[in-house]
Amino acid sequence: MSRMPSKISQQRGFQDSIVLDYFDDLELGWCLRVNSLSRWRVIRNFFTVVSKLGDYSVWFALGFICLLHPDVYASVLVPHALLMAGIGILIYKLLKKRLVRERPFIRHGEIVCATAPLDRYSFPSGHTLHAVSFAILYGSYVPLMLWVLVPLALLVAASRVILGLHYPTDVLVGGIIGAVLAVTSINIVNALVGI
Repeated sequence: MSRMPSKISQQRGFQDSIVLDYFDDLELGWCLRVNSLSRWRVIRNFFTVVSKLGDYSVWFALGFICLLHPDVYASVLVPHALLMAGIGILIYKLLKKRLVRERPFIRHGEIVCATAPLDRYSFPSGHTLHAVSFAILYGSYVPLMLWVLVPLALLVAASRVILGLHYPTDVLVGGIIGAVLAVTSINIVNALVGI
């Protein structure tokens, strides 16, 4: 059966549309099961707060806490974190603009949007990209903080699907990009600074 190209598929290319449409439909069952948790107010409210923290406020606060550690130099951490965040924003905005994957609640009426999205498109998850990249980055400077950073990054990632804002693959790919970005930037900074 052949599909007629939609306006979205014309923007991103018909082949991209077929692949993303396939994954959208494949992931619908997962999305519905996970998103059904948002029907409970306490869960919805909790993950809405987690998601809002992932907007950047918590990463700034945790970065400041890293700076309190005696072995962390602001002259290294601050530009490192800012540059990594900027590159992450550039990557996910370029991918979202190119791939234009609609959010699950837009494409599937059964998915409940439990909080307002920051932008229109879904792939990849910028929240997850930054949660993973900052968890790895800050953990490389102050390993003891990983006990807080890893659960927080996982909660931010989960919040995006529970709240109906992302498909699981959006979150998975966002996490992979964030990990690669963080590890690459850590290796470059270590080589430049001689750590």
